[in-house]
Amino acid sequence: MTKTILFLVCAATFFKLFSQADKQQFSIEIMDDEALAIIDPNSEIEIIGSGFEWTEGPLWIQEGNYLLISDIPKNKIFKIDSEGKTSEYVHPSGYSGEGVYGNEPGSNGLLLNQQGDLVLLQHGDRRVAKMKTPINNPKPEYETLTDQYEGKKFNSPNDGVFDSDGNLYFTDPPYGLPKLMDDPRKELDFQGVFCLTTHGELILVDKLTRPNGIALSPDGSKLYVAVSDPNHAVWYQYDVTNPGKTVNKQLFYDATNLIGKEGQQGLPDGMKMHDKGYLFATGPGGVWIFNQQAKPVARLHTGQATSNCAFTEDQKILFMTADDYVLKLRLK
Repeated sequence: MTKTILFLVCAATFFKLFSQADKQQFSIEIMDDEALAIIDPNSEIEIIGSGFEWTEGPLWIQEGNYLLISDIPKNKIFKIDSEGKTSEYVHPSGYSGEGVYGNEPGSNGLLLNQQGDLVLLQHGDRRVAKMKTPINNPKPEYETLTDQYEGKKFNSPNDGVFDSDGNLYFTDPPYGLPKLMDDPRKELDFQGVFCLTTHGELILVDKLTRPNGIALSPDGSKLYVAVSDPNHAVWYQYDVTNPGKTVNKQLFYDATNLIGKEGQQGLPDGMKMHDKGYLFATGPGGVWIFNQQAKPVARLHTGQATSNCAFTEDQKILFMTADDYVLKLRLK
């Protein structure tokens, strides 16, 4: 056996053992039988992609039957097809300038608008943008939807959600700035939650220490925002009265006491709302599943800092971005 072949065999064996070790950290915890309506506790959490740097922004594309994910440090979007094949989809995804821009220059949240256009929350270019060029264009072009508030550049738009009318709610923490809160290029003196209306009006919804993931209830009457602040790791709930207008801000759930504990990697981050009213929210340990009364009914333990999640159109499959992995779980 040549040294090259021996190396490849050893590498393959190591990866297999490494993957098996990580899989042992995967588990489904049913906290209330209510969760059995949507989750089979005997389902397996599967690895469908690996070898990335930091995965985010999963988006299922029904027309084409594939998943898109952001790899923020690589400034790329990758595609995972129905057969599990991974390929580069877009580069650059979030920073179109020259040279290096911090540790997280790429796109984060990925969305489809009502017209089916790909909308990106771009760290490096500090904007919300829409892709103008055809998919897989070697030099993608973007149209800026919004990049500043009251004449000041955003920090680094992170995640977003469209309501049924096409109004876009999004968060703007400092994570894409090379020096984060201390970056000299930071223009806003706060981290905000915003709404870009279909009329082009930009509304400040709230100021939070580290706004991150964002979701709406199925009827659009409630807004949920994750706060990825290790000193205040919480989710908030708001009542929506009009586009960008909220009242009755309430603490939805507080996970601060878990931060730093064994097996509780990660912070409140991305989330998606199930049509049945269950909030799938990434947080300490993996993915939390809350009912409408803010009660956790199940947890999906990944053993990784888990950044976001997404459903297929029929909501029979949940995808999760967890550190350098992409995971899949079949739902009921």
